[in-house]
Amino acid sequence: MDISTTTTTRTPTAEATAARAAITSDFTTFLKMLTTQLENQDPLNPLDATDFALQLATFSGVEQQVQTNALITDLAAQMGLMNLAQLSGWIGQQAQTTADVHFDGAPVTLLPAPAQGADSAVLVVRNSNGAVVSRETLPLTGGAYQWLGADATGSPLPEGRYALSLESSRGEEVIATTPIASYAAIEEVRRDSGSVTLVLKGGVEVTQDDILSLRDG
Repeated sequence: MDISTTTTTRTPTAEATAARAAITSDFTTFLKMLTTQLENQDPLNPLDATDFALQLATFSGVEQQVQTNALITDLAAQMGLMNLAQLSGWIGQQAQTTADVHFDGAPVTLLPAPAQGADSAVLVVRNSNGAVVSRETLPLTGGAYQWLGADATGSPLPEGRYALSLESSRGEEVIATTPIASYAAIEEVRRDSGSVTLVLKGGVEVTQDDILSLRDG
């Protein structure tokens, strides 16, 4: 089981602590400026007390807002860690996504869904360079299909990452081109810059929202 967390040079908690320290420093500076202002005011034309009250109220409002933002940052970090711990239970299960697939010689379970009204459906396979390396006719009935990873001559494709799509046609016209869902094992859950990344077999990365369903591995 591999659960990793990619961190930056400052964690959310450290940022919140730094923000509070900055508030304390700014408040001390504000008091010094206010004291200097009082000491150097014209005795014959003193500053209005209302102005002081307004300055204090303004600073207090800013202070409260920064503290609130720091608290929200702390809560978001804690919720993120909870979410990561929950997602760790997905490791070892098979996720259904429309992401690229990693082919290593073993059959890949596909879930093609031909467009309504189509009279033919073709699986289009592209390699990592985007070149079409195989076209394979699929049944119109849908349901699970075991892709064996063969090229146009029937020879196995090299191990690697492939993008799969489904061309649905009526007669000679292609009426829809859609991604094909497939199953792949979840090997790692990782947090990057505040978002959760799930790493599938072969290093294919997806987000939590990309997962359509799960099943036991």
